[in-house]
Amino acid sequence: MRSTFLAKPQEIKRDWYIVDATDVPLGRLSSVVATVLRGKNKPTFTPSVDTGDYVIVVNADLVRLTGKKVTDKYYYHHSGFPGGLKARQAGDLRENNPKKLIELAVQGMLPKNTLGRAQGLKLHVYASGEKVGQTAQKPRELDIKDLL
Repeated sequence: MRSTFLAKPQEIKRDWYIVDATDVPLGRLSSVVATVLRGKNKPTFTPSVDTGDYVIVVNADLVRLTGKKVTDKYYYHHSGFPGGLKARQAGDLRENNPKKLIELAVQGMLPKNTLGRAQGLKLHVYASGEKVGQTAQKPRELDIKDLL
């Protein structure tokens, strides 16, 4: 009788990957990064266990927004007070805080529970010109254009 393989948290080997976001559409980048963070690219994927790897995204300010998303896409948040709805255009967010743009896109593709929040902590985003702090982990290059 066969049994289904279930990964145990102490048996998981995590790798580090580095992704260059230069001229890659935001949605395509986010979907590949979310897949690696969840561990769905591994044969040992278990939905209830965090089997994913760490991902470093560099050149976040050079990510591409296709179509009219630069002017027509808005990110909303509310302060909790009456009249406290705030809206920011995607183009403004890319110029002022490009890290936040990628983090929001990837978080939207992860599960909305404690497991998804833990997986989101394994994402590290850097704008162009910033020094990457995880060089001691020897991240491997993940060519996103081959996976699209």
